[in-house]
Parts: sequence; structure tokens; C-alpha cells
Amino acid sequence: MGPPVISHRFIPFASLLFLCFLELPATDLQPGLPPEVAPVFSRGEAALASGDLPAAEKAFREVLAKDPQAVGAYANLGVVYMRQQKWDAALTELHKAEKLAPSVPGIRLNIGLAYYRQQKYKEAISPLQTVVRDLPSSGQAQYLLGLCEFLTEKYADALPHLQAVWDQESSNLAYLYTVAVAADKTHNNDLEEKTIARMLQVGRDSAEMHLFIGKAYVGRNELDKAREEFAKAAEINPRLPFVHYYLGGIARRRSDLPRAKEELLKEVEIDPDVAENWDQLGAVCYLLEDSASAERYYRKAVDLDKTMATAWYGLARIYQDSQRYPEALKVVNAALALEKQSASLHFLKGQVLLRLGREKEARVELAEGNRLARIAQDELARKASGQSMPDPQSPGGQ
Repeated sequence: MGPPVISHRFIPFASLLFLCFLELPATDLQPGLPPEVAPVFSRGEAALASGDLPAAEKAFREVLAKDPQAVGAYANLGVVYMRQQKWDAALTELHKAEKLAPSVPGIRLNIGLAYYRQQKYKEAISPLQTVVRDLPSSGQAQYLLGLCEFLTEKYADALPHLQAVWDQESSNLAYLYTVAVAADKTHNNDLEEKTIARMLQVGRDSAEMHLFIGKAYVGRNELDKAREEFAKAAEINPRLPFVHYYLGGIARRRSDLPRAKEELLKEVEIDPDVAENWDQLGAVCYLLEDSASAERYYRKAVDLDKTMATAWYGLARIYQDSQRYPEALKVVNAALALEKQSASLHFLKGQVLLRLGREKEARVELAEGNRLARIAQDELARKASGQSMPDPQSPGGQ
């Protein structure tokens, strides 16, 4: 049997590990600076180019102290903060720059990129649309806009922008896979066939191609075939991100918890900055009754991603098990702030409140849990128990 057909059930690469878009420093906004300020601006540019972000920030702040209208200083401070992943600060400075220079597309491109890197794809679309309108030749803007529309399920809108960069990106498997799924979603059979053929031509017997095929088999729940593909990928490139994650996930679903832990430990060594890796490792250690390790790994997950409800849920269960009820209540509330419709979380909160002697509140939570459980199966509990395999390369780990 050949590779599986690209399916809409399979979510493609959305990880910045594979789609490395670059911020655009403001190199053309220096004219008009007072003579005493221009050298400071140039010093900031040099520091930014060399990666000395504290020095760059200091220089651009010095420029703004002397010239509050220095649009380039605001724009470059935005880039400084983006590289430090200080997204709110970055957007504050970029919006100041945009207000002073609304006709400069590079500023709006960085605004869109800042939203994209926070997985706020819907918010990124509007500024990126204006960049594509004003600068249709920008491949980065076309690609980013196409991805954001794709990731908000606007597949018909996404395809023209994705196709606009075919010449530049058609050797990129991540790009090709995204186009193939979008083509499938919009019933564009000719484009889908063309893209799959190109994928097979580009991928050949590469580790990346086996990873894609394995993920497609996961989407079809054909885990034996998926494991074979991931194993081939690991043999070709044992340090390819996500391969050991999926091998660990399959082992976990097969109740081979020691093997799952072994694979996930390899994954976090390769890529320690992906929260889902630590979340899954915490879940496996919890099932192995190694609560100390599970707590440590869940904490690492929420340090990396405060919105990871499954990790908060895991911590709450650990604290409940160890009778640390005030801590359990605190983290279950953090999880409920993210997943208000989770029956499991309302049940857990109700149980914790009972232990704290707050019976009236507990009854409310337990009743809400019962109501939600009647409505739908709780996906949060399924992920935490290993019945489903979150995709760390998609928004929300779906």
C-alpha cells in the first residue's frame, strides 16, 4: 500500500520550528532624526543586528527620550521585544510606530507576525491583509496570511495566498502539506494531486516524509502503520523533532508506559521548548505513579504555556491525591479559566471543595459537571488519560 491520501482529519505543520518567519527591523526610517540622535539610532541598529538586545533597547529608548516622534525607534523596539517573546510590549511599540507611519507595510507585517507567534491567528489576519494589499510581492506576507487563514479554517481564502509562494516554497514539505490539506478541504482535486506528487518528489525517503506519512496514519487511527513510519523517520534522523513524541504517544496508547516515557524523554532533550512534550511526559509519569516527576514535568509545561489546560488539570489531580487541597483548588481554577465547559474539571473542583468543607459550592460544581457530561464527552479528560494524542504542531495541540 502506498502513502495514505492527505486527509482533512490531519492537521498540518503550524510550528515555528519549521516555519521560521523573520521580523523586519526598521532600517529605512532613520531619515529626519536630529543630528545628535542619529548616531544613537545607528548604535541601536548595530546592537539589534548583532543580537545584543539589551543594548539595542537602551539605545532606542535614548532616541525616544530625545525625539518622541522617532518612528524607527518604536518599530525596532517592537522587534527587540518580539525576539524576547515579550508580546504585549512588542505590540505596544509596533502600534505606536504604525500610528506615526501608517503607510509602512513592514510595521504591519511585524504586527501580524507578533500575533502569529502567539497563535492568535484571527488577530493576525487584518494587518497581514493590508500588507498583501499594499505589497503583493511580499512572499512572507502572502505565506503568513495564507497560514493564518488556513489555521482559522478559511481554506478558500488561504489557498490563493499559499499558491502565491509556490515557486519559493514548493521544496518545503511543511508548506506542501498545508497546501494539500487546503486543497482537499476546498475539493480542488487537481491542486491536491499536484501537491501530493510534489511532496513525494521532494520527500522521497526522507525522515520528514516518513513523519508526515506517520501523522496521516495517526489521523486514520492506524497506529501500527504509523509506528512503522515514525520508526523509519527516527532511524534516518533520530533528532528530528516530533518523531519521538509520536512514538511515545503510540506506546502510551498501547499501555507500554516505560517505553512511552523513554521516547518522550528523548523528545524533550531534542526540543525542550514545546509545552506539549512536557505535558505528555507528566501524564505518563502520573500513570506510572511517579507523582514527583509528573508534577515537575507539568510545571515545566505551564511555565512554557500558561494556556495548557491539560497540564493544569494534571497538577490539580496530583495535589488532590496528596491532599494538598488549597493548591489543588488554585490550579483547577486556572484550568477552568481555560476550559469552562470541561465536565472533568467541574467534577474535580467539586471533590476538592468537599474536602475543604465547602459543601454548598461543591454541590454547584458537581451539578455543573453532571450537566456538561450529559452534553458531550470531555475531550480534556481524554487527552489527559492518553485516549487521544494531541498534535504539538497545531494550535492548541489538537
